[in-house]
Amino acid sequence: MTDSRPAAPGAPGGPPRFPDVPPTPPATGPAALEGVRVLDLSSLYAGPWIATNLGDHGAEVLKVEHPRGDDARRWGLSRGGVPLWWKVISRNKELVRLDLHDAGDRDVVRRLAARADIVIENFRPGRLESWGLGYDRLSADNPGLIMVRVTGYGQTGPRSQEPGFGTLAEAFAGFAHMTGAADGPPTLPPFGLADGVASAVGAAAALMALYWRDARGGTGQVIDLSLYEPLFSLLGPQVVEYTQTGRVQKRTGNRSPRTAPRNAYRTADDRYVTLSAGTQQIANRIFAAIDRPDLADDPRFASPLARRENSDAIDAIVAEWIAQHDQAHVLERFSANQAPIAPVYDTAQIVADPHFLARASIVSVPDPDLGEVVMQNTLPHFSRTPGTIRHTGRTEIDADRAALDRWLAAPPRHDPTPHDPAAPSGPPAPGGPR
Repeated sequence: MTDSRPAAPGAPGGPPRFPDVPPTPPATGPAALEGVRVLDLSSLYAGPWIATNLGDHGAEVLKVEHPRGDDARRWGLSRGGVPLWWKVISRNKELVRLDLHDAGDRDVVRRLAARADIVIENFRPGRLESWGLGYDRLSADNPGLIMVRVTGYGQTGPRSQEPGFGTLAEAFAGFAHMTGAADGPPTLPPFGLADGVASAVGAAAALMALYWRDARGGTGQVIDLSLYEPLFSLLGPQVVEYTQTGRVQKRTGNRSPRTAPRNAYRTADDRYVTLSAGTQQIANRIFAAIDRPDLADDPRFASPLARRENSDAIDAIVAEWIAQHDQAHVLERFSANQAPIAPVYDTAQIVADPHFLARASIVSVPDPDLGEVVMQNTLPHFSRTPGTIRHTGRTEIDADRAALDRWLAAPPRHDPTPHDPAAPSGPPAPGGPR
């Protein structure tokens, strides 16, 4: 009997659940990384997200999954048994099931690596070598191979053999120590911050190595990427200040030891806004927005140093004014005075925000299981070679067996002609014969 009931919103064939979210645009021309082949042997977050970044811009990504499926399939919420985060992190990838414990499957991986430009892995140091899949072995068949090796603590050093995840990296790098209330414990982020930062660095590093190889006449190489170092590098002047002054930055909540006022402030309608007076000019605009232009002439607040030394006083003044007004009025007043401010959004507000929608920061992608999946768009925005989401993550393990055959039917990347890095060379097509 035919079910005549209308399809549920978001179901295949049904109306969209979020009609204001723009659809993902179709590809309109060659992508920046078209022709580049990426073999993704990694799991969970940082490594796979590197591959996602590359795939978003046209790279051909083949993801190798263990027969039980990637652990990322079991992260977060599901809808109707469909893992939601998997739909995002595995977008633009073709999936094939191989067991690296099996000698026959390892041989298949070697053949795939011989046809790849980039291999991404996040096993503990030495694991791939024990399987005969280390860089020395794979690059013997493909000297131009670039291997991104993601681990908690790096390939070298006394902690290199320890298991490492983003949470540990956020603590080890010093982030947790700096974050949280002044009288509270170290605070960890509620999402994969270290993994996300490492994935952005890893994608950039892979492209640097690709440029060196293809445009500068170089060869392949290994990229040793720990989870803690990219986050550590973003922590600002902590090291130089400590080594020069002996001071270790303490937790200050939402305040900053370098500028004031800077905080998240509650409005009269129980919402929040954030602001930061990074310069004296911005501070003066804030003073005008809260109807206190006289504060610009107050010696306590007339310079960045003075404001820092009197941060309690200026913070209280700003907080008192904001607490008397609704969020919309606060934002309007600050905008009228060209004083930077932003509302504190949750995800429901983001999905409905006109700016997010106008810039297509989020897009709706057709999906065979869920009808549509609303997710973050590719980034950044390219004028000539924009990224695109060609499809969501496949639910079925081994969904793209035909891709395996296609890869293996392609000629190996190996070029027996040695390269001289010092010799001038024109840039060949990315991923082309070398």
